[in-house]
Amino acid sequence: MTSTPQTSDDDRFFLHEGRKWRRADPSLPDDVAKQLLSQLGRARSAVNKYRKAKQEPKVKDARRRVQIAKEGLGERGTPWWEQSPAERQDRWEKAIKALDDLRTPDEPAMDSTPKESAPKDS
Repeated sequence: MTSTPQTSDDDRFFLHEGRKWRRADPSLPDDVAKQLLSQLGRARSAVNKYRKAKQEPKVKDARRRVQIAKEGLGERGTPWWEQSPAERQDRWEKAIKALDDLRTPDEPAMDSTPKESAPKDS
């Protein structure tokens, strides 16, 4: 059920320091990718902050946010090249909603209705 025909491993993965990592879904609209990357950065920062402060429950919550953002980007979970365009859109919309629901009171809400909600042609 490959929905992204003719994608090679070079399009799906990259190597960093000898380790193979999955690339983000190339069909993500720019505004969605920006939102998810922003949330990923904030969550990673929170992991470091709370780990240094030895606040394990908060570390766990921040790691959950990292996981959700990476799933929304298509870097974790079902590979994006195995999903239909509708499944891919559903994946990122659910991630944005979940991250918005988990935000702290001092964080601004994400725009959960992106201007470009249809997948890009790949």
